[in-house]
Amino acid sequence: MDVLHFIFGVFGNAFALFLFLAPTITFKRIIQNKSTEQFSGIPYVMTLLNCLLSAWYGLPFVSPNNILVSTINGTGAVIESIYVVLFIIFAPKKEKIKILGLFIFVLTAFATVALVSLLALNHNPRKLFCGLAATIFSIIMYASPLSIMRTVVKTKSVEFMPFFLSLFVFLCGTSWFIFGLLGHDPFVAVPNGFGCGLGTAQLILYFIYRDKGAKNKPNTKPTPEESVEMGLSKPNYNNFPNKQSNPNGA
Repeated sequence: MDVLHFIFGVFGNAFALFLFLAPTITFKRIIQNKSTEQFSGIPYVMTLLNCLLSAWYGLPFVSPNNILVSTINGTGAVIESIYVVLFIIFAPKKEKIKILGLFIFVLTAFATVALVSLLALNHNPRKLFCGLAATIFSIIMYASPLSIMRTVVKTKSVEFMPFFLSLFVFLCGTSWFIFGLLGHDPFVAVPNGFGCGLGTAQLILYFIYRDKGAKNKPNTKPTPEESVEMGLSKPNYNNFPNKQSNPNGA
């Protein structure tokens, strides 16, 4: 059981790393164009908070036997911090102020959770407090593609929901869900069970609409950046000849 627990933790680390690195294509474009264009910085900031809280939760003095949770989320926190800083550098003034404000909020929220758990709580209450905080923001992170799934249904197209990204959402959620079950840890199992279900839903949508999208695909071909991320830029429906029957999504 311990061996399986470790194996699924390693799988979860690998699949989560893929998800954290997926936006590098978008940031290559942002740096080249020296502009964030229509991309939103909010998903990066919220993912950063999730990584910080999850990494804290996995530390031995908070939650024993969850060090693999800390390793990948600590790595994710570093990666997401780089994304947020780059976004702030290249965003227009109004967006820059908004994302900087959210960034400060994230750091403040994490510091508050960490200090309260260290100074006011012990053992089980500490694990419960940190686990609840990590669970809430893990679910928020996994829920971010819901808007793009709605776009898939509306346009009958998977143009903005690439298969491999949906696949890795499913694999990542499934691996950590099983890891949580084997470790009898609801704070890992519950949010990642949600991620597993969401990844499954994305794959189902992909197989339902992939052929329909191909039939109705317009001449304008999407850029790789528009199709690699899950709803981080707004799809341009004007590219579609008919809003009721068109191409792709996440």
